[in-house]
Amino acid sequence: MVKKGILDILKGKFLVSGDAPKNWLFIIFASFLAAVMISSSHSADKKVHRIAALNEEVKELKNEFVDARSDLQQLKLESTITSTVADKGLFPSETPPQKIRVKSLKDSE
Repeated sequence: MVKKGILDILKGKFLVSGDAPKNWLFIIFASFLAAVMISSSHSADKKVHRIAALNEEVKELKNEFVDARSDLQQLKLESTITSTVADKGLFPSETPPQKIRVKSLKDSE
């Protein structure tokens, strides 16, 4: 009896028997669900790869930012500025700057 049921399934008799429309509807429904599941899985994989690529890009940009910031700090140092302008013939002053005080006309009255 079990052997006959297995043989009927293998031969596909359930697809041509009297209640075949119910079986066909179930097969179509199961196929649709399988297609949706496969599509969803591919979409999720694409998103995971996209996220990984963006994380790598963020790491590269952070490293580039740190390098640029350290270069900028080097350029802002007084010794770097002095050596850069010395090539153009400018040198730091030997005498310190003096404050200039301006008296307004109100103060003198």
